[in-house]
Order: sequence, then structure tokens, then C-alpha cells
Amino acid sequence: MNSKLLGRIALRAILVAGLSGCAASHPVSSPANLPVDSGWKLQDSAKVSDSGAKLSVPSYTPAADWHDATVPGTVLTSLVNDGVYPEPLFGENNSTKIIPESLSRTSYWYRTQLTIPREFAGRRVWLNLDGINYIAEVWVNGKEAGEIKGAFARGKFDVTDLVHSGDSAAVAIQILPPPHPGSHPDKSATAGTGRNGGELAEDGPTFLCSIGWDWIPVIRDRDIGIWQRVWLSTSGPVTVEDPHVESDLPTANLDRADLTVSATLRNSSDRVVQGILHGEIFEGGPSFSVPINLRPHEVADVKSSPALLPQLRLANPRLWWPNGYGSPNLYRLYLRCEIDGKISDERNVQFGIRKVTYSVPGSDNLTICVNNVPIMCRGGAWGMDEAMKRIPRERLEAEIKMHQLANLNMIRNWVGQSTSEDFYDLCDRYGIMVWDEFFQPNMSDGPDPADVDLYLANVREKVLRFRDHPCIVIWCGRNESDPRPPAVDEGMEKIMASLDPTRLYHRNSGDGHGVRSGGPYSWQTPQAYFAPRNGEAFKTELGSVSVPTIESIHAMMPMEDWDTINDDWALHDLTRGAQEGRGRTPMYADMLARRYGPIQNLPDFVRKAQLANYEAFRAMYEGREAKMFHPYTGILTWMSNPAQPSFVWQLYSHDLEPNASLFAVKKACEPVHIQMNADDSHVMVINQTAKALSGVAIVKIANLDGTFTAFDPIPVTAPPSAATDLGAIAFPANVSTVHFVKLELRNSTGELISDNFYWRNAEHPDDFTALESLPTAMLQVGELSGIAANSSAGESDFVRMVVTNTSSVVALMAHFQLRGLNGQRILPAYYSDNYVSLLPGESKTIYAWGAAKGGAKIAIDGWNIALAPQSFEPYSDLIELNPDAQLDSEPRGIFSTTTPSTMP
Repeated sequence: MNSKLLGRIALRAILVAGLSGCAASHPVSSPANLPVDSGWKLQDSAKVSDSGAKLSVPSYTPAADWHDATVPGTVLTSLVNDGVYPEPLFGENNSTKIIPESLSRTSYWYRTQLTIPREFAGRRVWLNLDGINYIAEVWVNGKEAGEIKGAFARGKFDVTDLVHSGDSAAVAIQILPPPHPGSHPDKSATAGTGRNGGELAEDGPTFLCSIGWDWIPVIRDRDIGIWQRVWLSTSGPVTVEDPHVESDLPTANLDRADLTVSATLRNSSDRVVQGILHGEIFEGGPSFSVPINLRPHEVADVKSSPALLPQLRLANPRLWWPNGYGSPNLYRLYLRCEIDGKISDERNVQFGIRKVTYSVPGSDNLTICVNNVPIMCRGGAWGMDEAMKRIPRERLEAEIKMHQLANLNMIRNWVGQSTSEDFYDLCDRYGIMVWDEFFQPNMSDGPDPADVDLYLANVREKVLRFRDHPCIVIWCGRNESDPRPPAVDEGMEKIMASLDPTRLYHRNSGDGHGVRSGGPYSWQTPQAYFAPRNGEAFKTELGSVSVPTIESIHAMMPMEDWDTINDDWALHDLTRGAQEGRGRTPMYADMLARRYGPIQNLPDFVRKAQLANYEAFRAMYEGREAKMFHPYTGILTWMSNPAQPSFVWQLYSHDLEPNASLFAVKKACEPVHIQMNADDSHVMVINQTAKALSGVAIVKIANLDGTFTAFDPIPVTAPPSAATDLGAIAFPANVSTVHFVKLELRNSTGELISDNFYWRNAEHPDDFTALESLPTAMLQVGELSGIAANSSAGESDFVRMVVTNTSSVVALMAHFQLRGLNGQRILPAYYSDNYVSLLPGESKTIYAWGAAKGGAKIAIDGWNIALAPQSFEPYSDLIELNPDAQLDSEPRGIFSTTTPSTMP
């Protein structure tokens, strides 16, 4: 019997005999981790004649032509930040005339120097790299420390014998690119988007979408570099690795949680060590202490459950809930390994307690239930968090917070391209479930990975690293295909069964148990989303064009391209391809003109596009919710987050400004929601909560001239987790051809629970050109409070305003922007509602918040919006019409939809 197995048996025996509820005496604290994020330099390896051994000694001085490097960051990010290239995602800067493809075929040296803290003395020192792409060769003080392969693998190198406390140390890392970077044609107005993907998929665990897709341009360096943080840590002889907490809720009423805690202990020393593993669960959990005894260089797996440790049985646990169903409560496990009265190593593990099942009686369709409540999964697919992996935590938090505000509860991590600790941590905290995939695209978008062992090593690493996050509810093997070759498929099945057997492993994002992908991805009429979709119970991809605000368009391209749908627009995804229905360019612009009237200029294009955004994205969800659980169980829009400045597939723009699509989704996905079906004008109440609701529904019909008819209230009894049909609206005979429908749902005490607003053509459902004749509506903004009313409020970030339509006609799609006193948009900014439509005399309270310094003001635009004279001095100068969005801000009749291709 070998020593590793003997040690494991001995440790298990000690666990059984030595568990207690008593905390150990206070040990000597360990030194803090040290970020290695400054002083980095970068150079093309071909321009460096010296070896890693020479580059990584402190006395080496890089030549003057080395570039300042951004770490974390990709090679291209560093070169942009250092002024070598302009911002690639602006205009047509991504042309190969400006940024060469050779970046993806080049190896690069990164180098930095630092001083090892004196408090590291007497401890083991570890160099940690959280993520590189694609291969890293790591050198420290003249010696090779090791290698990392794959974008989703970590590196942890013992550099104890290579560095000395108080002395300078040098780190040199050579980044090698994927061996098959491939090539991809640039998008253009004439050629369209071209194919998706390519041979980069042969390299497996990398950012394969960086070769170019219909939603992302070719990223010239393929996102190679040190894309996650680098840091130094210390330990005593024993390290704690891959700690894990599993939770089980064995009782019907979920009033008890059984926790299983596991970890790997590694003795890196040449001696037998004895000590204590102390654990403590914060936020109301137990503590425990476990004696340990490890042979030299032994690695032992520790696993304990309530059978061994009764304290791990928690009464009345605080459960983790998805957004809209309850609080996403979290716990924290703190593990501390003590040797000789000193902390050898310590780890914190964030986890949540929740029960997830994947079916309901009588149906084979994938149905996610959390804590015994069926969940209608409503969310978006992320192609990538950001095209160049510029993803500081602050940016990720804004993106995920907007999903929460949109009442979404799921993000699909398409092909695992958005894999960072911050991503999962924030989804945990905001209650956003994650459909999490691995690294293979549709089989038509590239070859299978050539190196099976490398691929599976990155799969294993991802599961070990992130399995404690309660947000992950599904592991998915591959996008729209089964994993291949067979060795990958079999290997993934074994990894899941071994490392995370409690979660569902679904092999294919486009097949199995009612799961379907396949779009459509182009703009559809609202009624099209209500057509039956056989076999599509859980829809993982369904998308539309989603035009940003005029300010976001101005920010993504130079002025000369604003009024012509040309190659610049194509590079930002509005061109022939799936987003245009694969029809001729410019199909989308033609649709806008037919539906809402001829397009005069860019402000007019944006104004009409916001109506199209709202109609399509609201119906995309309402069409599924009308048959919630019979048979529909999930809808994930393609896409919710843009990787680059774009005209399509997004709820907010790359600069983090929401457009009408986000507020349409927010409306449709309310926990309790009233809607009018676009196909048959039935009024429905969608109750996605676990409680029944009673109240009344109110229907009002308004004509173009502002006159309206109010119907008698309709009694409502809405059972939980169900869609309730209240019948069709009986429209008056004298209603104007184009008219408006206002719905309200009030509870038994008269409180407004949900409202909704539609425009409708009784004779020609797709003709709203009559809206051009809608008279101007005057808005009064009153009862202003927060930073907009107090320019000395410093960094306060909250605005409340009451908006009233003082005119006799409908105010359509009023849009509010939070701005600084200098007139610049505050980004990101968040709103309780936006793109709001009001009947004559109607008021609505709007809340807005965002980080402002020195005060803020509100800019307003919309379909037919003007401002009434303000009567709340001295704040009238803080409310203004948005000048760029007014139709007269540009000459009319200048908008063009075609231009010859100019891309190389």
C-alpha cells in the first residue's frame, strides 16, 4: 500500500475521531497576497535575442523599444494603450491596413520586476497566474518555473527557491499564440458577415470567437496575452487546494441543509507535518477543527459530511434564489491550515444553498426548478464579455446588474468564452443563473480540437475552479452539436460524474429534452413570436437587430459614416447575414421605412429603431410566456451583451447605455405581468411567482387624437407559476385605424402591479406610418429630487422625478438620459423604467441612478416629445430636450442605405 493511500486512510480516521466544534487558538497571521500588476513591459519575441534565463534576471534592462504592457490584458490591448494602434472597435480601425494579422502569429515576451516583501521570509512563495492565452512559458530570476497551456487553465508555481525576501525579483513570461490562428474575411456592406469561426477551433481551449463571427470582428491578436491577474502568495509547508462545498436539502419543506466539505491538502515539504485544519462557515454556520498528519510530499483528499461532522447539518438555511424569486443568499467557508501555531494556508469559498431539479412530472422538457419552484428561464446569451477581454470587475458588474434590472434570471455563457472569477461571483450576488458551456462551437464553425488531453485538462480546471458558485445550474458540453471527437465526449462525461455530479450535464445546446437553438436572429413582427414552435420548449437562441441610442452610434464611428449604412455599419454588425434574415442589404432599414415611414436622417433612424426594438424584444418574451410551462420553459435571447459596439443582438450598447430593448424585456419579464397577445389580442396575466394573485385588469383604448375608451375592470384570479387568459379585447367600432392599448393590473387593494402599452393597427398589423402624424406631446417633469436637484451633492447617485403628459395626445416612447452637468452621459446609468408612453394627463414616477460627481441633469427625447414650461425653480435648467435626438439636428433626406465597399 503506497504512502499517499496510507495518508488518506489515516487522515480519514483522524477526521472521524477528532472533529470538534471548538475553534483553535488564534494563530500567527499569514502575509497578504501581492498583486503583480505594474511595471510590465512587452515585446515581440522575434525582436528579442535574449533567452528567458537572461530576460528574467533583475539586472536585465529591456531595450527602449519595449512597450508598456497592461496586465491583466491582451497583447493588442497593451499595444493600443501604449499608442501603437488606435482603438480597434471604433470606425474602420480594425482594417488590416491599420492593425496587422501578424499579431496572431507572433510570440511575445512580458517582463516585470518587483521586490519580494520581507514578511515572506521563512515561507513558501507561489507565483499565481489566473489565466493566459494560449501557452505561457514562465521564468523567474533566471530559472524556468513552468508552463501553462490553454486559456482556461491556471498556473501556480513554487518559486520559493528562486526568490529571496527583501530582494528584487524578475518575472519573464513568453506567450505563444495558438498554432492555428486561421483567417477570416472582414465584414462589408457588399460581402455581408461572411462565415463564422474557422480553424482556430482546432486549438480547443481558447477564445475561438476572436477569429471572427457575425457578432464580433476578427481580433487581430486572437486575444493572446496575460488576460487575468498575476499575484504572489505564500504558505507554510501545507497548501489547501480546490476546496468545495456541496449542499443537499433533504426535507420536503427545505428546512435543513446537509453540507459536504472537501479539499485537497498538499505537503510540499520534505518532512512529516502535523497540525489542524480549521473551518468556519460564516453567515450563520458552524466551525470545526480537524487534526492533520501528512507524510513528506503527500497529497491527501479530505471530505467530510454530516455523518462525520454533525455541525454540517444546518437548520433553516438561508436559500439562494434566482432573480425575481427571492434573495440570492450566500455563505462563506473559511478554511485555515495551521502548522506549528502558524497559518500554513487559508482559503475562502463562497457558496449558496439551493436545490435544483431539471424536470416536472408529465413532461420530458427541460424545466429548471429551484427550491421546488418551477422557473421560467428568461435570459440572454453572451458571445463574449468584451471583444478584447477588457473586463474589469466594475464593467462586469454593470452588465450583470442590467440583467437583474431587466428581470432576467439567466445568462448563457456561449462556448465558455466569458470565464472569470468576477463573472461568477457577480452572477451569484445578483441571482443570475448560468447556463455554462465548454469550448467547442457548432461543428460547422470549425474543426474538433486536435489535442484531447489539453482540452480535457482545461475542462477539468474550469469545473474545479467554479463548481462552488450557486449561479451555475447547467454544464453544457457543446454549442449546437455533441462534443467530439468521442474521446472528448467520454472524457467530459467522466469529469462531470467525478467532480460535480449534482448538476445537470447537458451535452448539446441545440438538442435534447425540448432544447433548441437556431434563431431566427433577424427582426420579426410581434405576432411572429406567438406562432407555435414545436419542439422548442427551451429556446437557447432567439435574436433581433437592436439599435443603440444616437449617442452610442456617434461614439462608435466617425461623423462621415453616420448617415450611410456602409462598411463601417457592417463592421458593427448591420449587414447581410443572420441579423438581416440573410436577405439583401439593407433589409432592416427597409423594414423600418415600410413600418414607420421613410427615414430622413440618423436621428429619425434611431427614433424608429427604438420602436422596433421595443416591439420585437417585448414580444420575444411575451410570446413564450403566453404558454409558460405549456410547453415553454425557457427563452434566452441572442444576445443580451455586446462584445463590441454594435447595431444588433444586445440590450445595451458596448458603452453600457441601455436602449429600448432592455426596457421592453424588463416589462415583459416582470414577476407578475399583464400583456396583450400580438396574435389574437387576448389579455393575459403571467404570474411567475409562487403565490396566487387576485385583483382586476383595466383596459383603455386611445385614438391617435388622444380620445380614449375605458372598459369595466376585469376580475383576475392568477394562480402561481401560470399564465391566465382573460379573453380577447372587444375593440370599439369607431377606434382609429392606428390606436393605442393601455393595460393595468391592480391587486385587491388597488395597488398597481403591472402596466403595459401597445400601438396597434386594426386593418394592417404592420403599418404604423400613421404615427408620423401624431401631434407633439408636452411633458412636465416635477417633484424632482436627488442629484439632479442638488448640484452640490457630490457623488450621490440617485434621481427621482414625476413625469406627466400635460397634453391631450399620447406621449410615445419618452426616453430619459442621466447626464453630468457638463452634458456628457453618465455611464453606466440605471433606470426604473424608460422609453415610457403616457396617456393624456397620465403621470409616472421614474428613478435613475449612476455615479455622478458634482450633480446631474436629465435629457429627454422620444417619438413626439416636447417639454412643457417648467414650474419648479430653481431646477428648470436641469431638464432639457436631448439636442442630438431631435429630427432637426441634421438635414432631412440625407440618410442612405447603400455605399460601395471600401474595406480591403
